[in-house]
Amino acid sequence: MIKNNWTREEIEEIYNLPFMDLVYRAATVHRQFNDPQEVQISTLLSIKTGGCPEDCSYCSQAARYHTDVKVQKLMELDEVLSAAQRAKDAGSSRFCMGAAWREVRDNKDFDKVLGMVQGVNSMGLEVCCTLGMLTESQAEKLKDAGLYAYNHNVDTSEEHYEDVISTRTFADRLNTIDNVRKAKISVCSGGIIGLGESDGDRIGMLKTLANMPQHPDSVPINNLVPIKGTPLGDQEPASIWDMVRTIATARILMPKSMVRLSAGRLDMTYEGQTLCFMAGANSIFSGDVLLTTPNPAVKNDQELFQILSIKPREAFKDSKKASVEFQVTPTAGKALGIEEVTV
Repeated sequence: MIKNNWTREEIEEIYNLPFMDLVYRAATVHRQFNDPQEVQISTLLSIKTGGCPEDCSYCSQAARYHTDVKVQKLMELDEVLSAAQRAKDAGSSRFCMGAAWREVRDNKDFDKVLGMVQGVNSMGLEVCCTLGMLTESQAEKLKDAGLYAYNHNVDTSEEHYEDVISTRTFADRLNTIDNVRKAKISVCSGGIIGLGESDGDRIGMLKTLANMPQHPDSVPINNLVPIKGTPLGDQEPASIWDMVRTIATARILMPKSMVRLSAGRLDMTYEGQTLCFMAGANSIFSGDVLLTTPNPAVKNDQELFQILSIKPREAFKDSKKASVEFQVTPTAGKALGIEEVTV
């Protein structure tokens, strides 16, 4: 059952199920709503790196922290399109572009990003962006340029949020997500575990996502990758058991969403990743680097997919499915008063 009014008690009951029971229940829900042998492959490229004015405690790109990340200006269009082509050739169906901005500004850089969106869209890839906060009009411009999805994570629970970030509020994040949804852009929103949060914070984060007016189309679940020089540089990442438990709960709460096994995969064994897929993860980021953090090599993902008989999800599958579902036969068209029907 799809619902958007989960109570904390209901989510706690699911999250705290015995591990094997939780994975079994999540796997059952996953098979009801998704092809368990299909995984979406996405590629994430940092098109503008470093120099961000925010203070996200986990992020290597914050200007105030002393990390190994070097500030780089916005990439040129031809560089981005070349990277997108390589991603497509490697099997990706979605190409996401990230810029280390606090918010989008209406300037020449944003115009360049709109050109990138148009270019990647023309290649037959689902194009996604994560650029910080957006206004309604900026979201509309991205939509008009061909943007398919926009990523804006809530990161953690509302209660724990101020312990992680102070330069923008939890409400700011929800406002951007609302602007994306108003523009009819696919919403990609999830969070990070391993930020020093409690199980209650993870439950709170999932409650926020699952009780949105519409579930996010994609829900990335990241495990902290500690970066030296950041406030969380010495923090221990969450265990694989916590990752699986969070993914399984997300799958049960949001049955139709793509649940993405995101940052932190480099330290996971094949067996650990397999548990995540069993629990309902059906999307990954492919490529050696996620923005500025390491990720498994493409050949390793291809090997794991072969072992598990997993096939990559095709681009725009939901859009194609919708167009088939809403086709009208000539007989039905006459009954509805439609004179001309294209089938």
